[in-house]
Amino acid sequence: MSNKLQFRHELKFFINYHQYLVLRQRLQSLIDTDQHANESGEYHIRSLYFDDINNSALADKLGGLRERAKYRIRIYNIQDNIIHFEKKIKMDDYIAKIKEPLTRQMYDEIMAGNYEVLNVPDSPLFMELYNQMRHNLLRPKVIVDYVREPYVCHNGNVRITFDKELRTGLHSTDIFDKDLHPIRAIDENFIIFEVKFDEYIPEYIKIALQLEGLNRQSASKYVICRKFLKTNTWEDY
Repeated sequence: MSNKLQFRHELKFFINYHQYLVLRQRLQSLIDTDQHANESGEYHIRSLYFDDINNSALADKLGGLRERAKYRIRIYNIQDNIIHFEKKIKMDDYIAKIKEPLTRQMYDEIMAGNYEVLNVPDSPLFMELYNQMRHNLLRPKVIVDYVREPYVCHNGNVRITFDKELRTGLHSTDIFDKDLHPIRAIDENFIIFEVKFDEYIPEYIKIALQLEGLNRQSASKYVICRKFLKTNTWEDY
């Protein structure tokens, strides 16, 4: 599986609403809105994050390990036409992502505890998940919910996103639950600003963003949302 990985740079920042308005105004005149966004320039993301019996993904992140991974099921606009099981791999400031499509029936089977649907020898990711669920008790942990405003630039394959209204599903783990009312996970004045790129950021985008003036932070949405469920002091974020 590793020989297919394409690692990219990932930079994350917490910004306030005023900074968001300034950055958005600059970007809108320079690069394009992602084609998947709606007429408001946004789409909704809901992810279900998994962790094992040792909470390895949480512990590795809080421990600052250079190499770590997270598993999640992701949907868009609370629809079931596109469902992916993803593995996000982090290595220092670089990320890579592997994903496989799920059907709604497969999702329902996984949530019912029937992990045999992942026993697919032709899919290395599904087999990895299957073994993780059987041997390490990988299980659903928390729903992460937010609105994304995405921009793209083909030069350098740059992707810039504003993630707003970050919410946690608390103890609920069904991303299709119509009665789910996730609660805010960070102050409403804050937005997570992310910049992803392959080898370089074009100079005109660098000048517009002035990244060196922003407060770069470790902004793990999974960890932020998991803190609402913490039962041990080591889980503090």
